[in-house]
Amino acid sequence: MSNVSTESAKTNYTVPIIIIAGLFFIFGFVTWINGALIPFMKTINELTDAQSYLVASASYISFVVMALPASHIIGKLGYRKSMSLGLIIMGLGALVFIPAANARTYWMFLSGIFIQGAGMTLLQTASNPYITILGPIESGAKRIAIMGIANKVAGALGSVIFGAILLSGIDDIKEKLNTVGTTEKESLLNTMADSVITPYVVMAIVLFLLGALILKAPLPAVEESPVKENEEGKTTKTSIFQFPHLWLGVLALFVYVGVEVIAGDSIIAYGIALDIPAEKAKFFTLFTLMAMVATYALGVFLIPKYISQAFALKASAVLGIVLSLCIVFTSGFTSVLFVAALGFANALVWPAVWPLALDGLGKFTKTASALLIMAISGGAILPYLYGNIVDVRKEQLIATGVQETTAAIESANNGYWILLPCYLIIFYYAYWGYKLGRK
Repeated sequence: MSNVSTESAKTNYTVPIIIIAGLFFIFGFVTWINGALIPFMKTINELTDAQSYLVASASYISFVVMALPASHIIGKLGYRKSMSLGLIIMGLGALVFIPAANARTYWMFLSGIFIQGAGMTLLQTASNPYITILGPIESGAKRIAIMGIANKVAGALGSVIFGAILLSGIDDIKEKLNTVGTTEKESLLNTMADSVITPYVVMAIVLFLLGALILKAPLPAVEESPVKENEEGKTTKTSIFQFPHLWLGVLALFVYVGVEVIAGDSIIAYGIALDIPAEKAKFFTLFTLMAMVATYALGVFLIPKYISQAFALKASAVLGIVLSLCIVFTSGFTSVLFVAALGFANALVWPAVWPLALDGLGKFTKTASALLIMAISGGAILPYLYGNIVDVRKEQLIATGVQETTAAIESANNGYWILLPCYLIIFYYAYWGYKLGRK
């Protein structure tokens, strides 16, 4: 059954879908530059691996803090105005990079990233349920897969552009830092930090303009599907806590976002740890994102005509488990390629979980969407855990007499064991979890 009114169901939604895809493009671009920011911040602020992954943590932890307030804002302002406000907040976060670069202060950079994350939280809390219920729930994954293509193409562009801006010449600078005096060292780091100012000023201007334009965009009103009834035709659900398939969906998305961020944001640092020059490693995030784009395109073609959303999720989980094992049991550039291949496993998880988790939520849709958005905090926690695993393992190996370069390679590889339990949780949801509490 369609989730829109009979009159609206006849409407052509091509233009609204293109507009929402544009929004997914924007937060895809902003999100996936973290892969370049992590090694950049590690160098200019002289950080450990764990500390550098706070870049991802600052971005994704905002989804925990802001998701429920975002749901309240959407209830007051509606989807359109909330999307506009989200873009403006993201622009304000971009401007924080100016004083942060001038002072070369890590917590200020993290503050700017957090503010951008807060804007993205509002934008995503509005746009994800909007596109999910803009048509039949059975084809929700197809529409979200289209959003995913826009998101990851933007992410690929962002990682390449910011990789070129931030990481060009970083290997030479790192070598110089080991030989120069304190004064020259500070000068080199300050000059490197200043390179973020211009791109973030441009980003802020674009976000402010789009925030104004979205208010005039032709976005139709949408209606949530009714809460599922029992056999007597009565609605028995009175609380968000009565939907176990939703809460398990939140858990599945939590671990999914964690493994997606690890795959995209760690691959450049992993390549550098393998002694691959940064000039080459800066393109590795692009490999992961292009794998996701190809799989999204496949999902648009296959769902729901040839395969169901549930089947797509099952296949993704199995592939994720297989690739996780391949990463840790191989080495060198082969292992890097398996990290990149996680893009194939990750692409359809988000599109499949959203409609499965929101099906039958009715009046609880906005709150449920906020909970699902909060699951993005997995991108804050799991990459940081990965960074800690790498640091601890590296120290252990060095303490036993292993050469530092070898220890860095082995510890970075060992960190990927964290992926396996995450894909097992997704596997459970794909086979059984999404059915719980539903007939």
